[in-house]
Amino acid sequence: MSEQPIELQILLPVHNEAGSIEKTLREIHQEISPKVPFEFIVCEDGSTDATREVLAKLQGVFPAIFITSEQRKGYSKAVKDGMQACTAPFLLCLDGDGQCDPADFWTFWNARDQSDVLIGWRKTRCDPFFRRALSRFFYLAYQFFYHAPIHDPSCPFIIMKREVITTLLPSLGSMREGFWWEFTARCRRARFNLMEFPVHHRERAAGTTQVYRLSKLAGIGCRHFAALVSIWFQTRSGPVRG
Repeated sequence: MSEQPIELQILLPVHNEAGSIEKTLREIHQEISPKVPFEFIVCEDGSTDATREVLAKLQGVFPAIFITSEQRKGYSKAVKDGMQACTAPFLLCLDGDGQCDPADFWTFWNARDQSDVLIGWRKTRCDPFFRRALSRFFYLAYQFFYHAPIHDPSCPFIIMKREVITTLLPSLGSMREGFWWEFTARCRRARFNLMEFPVHHRERAAGTTQVYRLSKLAGIGCRHFAALVSIWFQTRSGPVRG
């Protein structure tokens, strides 16, 4: 009996998640594998803890592509590398810190043919106040330019059709840290349909955020805003979608 073709790939960018990545992969696999043939794409991004060693032990345990790097590339580059490896009709993207609840997957999967991109809405975010405050301020600037019909453009729980990846991948990379802000902005400018669903957001399974530390927020915010303006001007001539 031949194996079922892979319908879905699940992309997780990972940096210094040695304490949680195995649990995260097992939870996702247990939830989804009984009903949907899928494969992980794990993009490890220059971890300085034992993350690469943990992933090496998991070789062959799950259907997976492991992309590792000795040097830090940054969140956006890690996600882009994972997208380049995508061959399935649908790609699910989740952060590798365990904050996304895989039980929410079925709402997205059942609606996968209704929109080009399905994105989560963290109505209750389990993030520090300063990070939530920055996101809210940035959301107002984002909507000034893009008028997107979504509440949470940076949510890392997102399913997309492969056509979206093929169209947008060459242009992505303006935001080193804020990949999903850029992704949803370019989706909007390219006239891809966006649909939003509430998702549960949980405390991190282990460790602390590796990017959005208080000392870095001012610089990140300035770079994000400059990138939003740049993307708007890059795409002002009209849709890029074929």
